[in-house]
Amino acid sequence: MADDADSTERTVNGSIDVLTHSVKQIRESVDTSACDGDSDTAEAGDDEPTEADDSDDRDAPAARSAAPGMKLALVIGLACILALGAVGVWLGYGAYQVRQTDELLNRFLAVGKQGALNLTTIDYAEADADVQRILDSSTGRFHDDFSQRAPALVDVVKKAQSKTQGSITEAGVESVNGDTARVIVGVAVDTSNAGSADQAPRHWRMVIDVQKLGDTVKVSNVGFVP
Repeated sequence: MADDADSTERTVNGSIDVLTHSVKQIRESVDTSACDGDSDTAEAGDDEPTEADDSDDRDAPAARSAAPGMKLALVIGLACILALGAVGVWLGYGAYQVRQTDELLNRFLAVGKQGALNLTTIDYAEADADVQRILDSSTGRFHDDFSQRAPALVDVVKKAQSKTQGSITEAGVESVNGDTARVIVGVAVDTSNAGSADQAPRHWRMVIDVQKLGDTVKVSNVGFVP
C-alpha cells in the first residue's frame, strides 16, 4: 500500500512540475512578445505620422497587449483545473486506502473471533471435524504444534464425552504490523461431561495472533491473559 501511495504522489507531483514549467515558458513567451511589440512601436514612430497612421498606432498597441494577456489568463485557468484534478485524484486514492485498511482490520477481527470460537467449541460427537476446522484455520508454528497434539485431544474428548461451547463476550484488534495483527477476545465457555452436572461458564481472555497469507487470514498463535 505504501509503495502505491508513493507512486501516486510522485505522479501527481510530476504532473504539477510539468504544468509549472509550461506556465513559466508561456509567461516568458508573453514577456518576449510584449517587448517585441514595444520595439515595433518605437520603430514605427520614426516614420512621419499621418492621421491614418495615428489611428493605427493607437489601435495596434492595445491589440498586441490584449492578446498575450488573454493567452496567459487561459493558461492559468487550465493550470488551476489540472491542479484541482490532481488534488482530487490524490484525495480519492487516500479514501481508497482508508477503506482498504478498514476492510483488513475487520478481517483480522473476524478471524480472531472465529479462531477463539473454534478453540472453545468442541463436541465429542464431532471431535474430528471440530479439530480439523482448527487446523484448517491456522498456520505457522501454532498449526504444527496443534496438529501433533490433535490425536490425543480427540481421544480425551471422546472418552469423557465432553462438550464445550464458546461465545464471544468482547473482542478488539490490539495492534497491527503489516500483514499481522493481535486480537484480544473475551469468551465464555460452557462445559459438560457425561455423568456430571453442567458446570458454570468459564470466562477467558484469549490473545489471538493472525496473519494475512495471500487472500486468506489465519490464526498464527494463541495465548491467554488474566
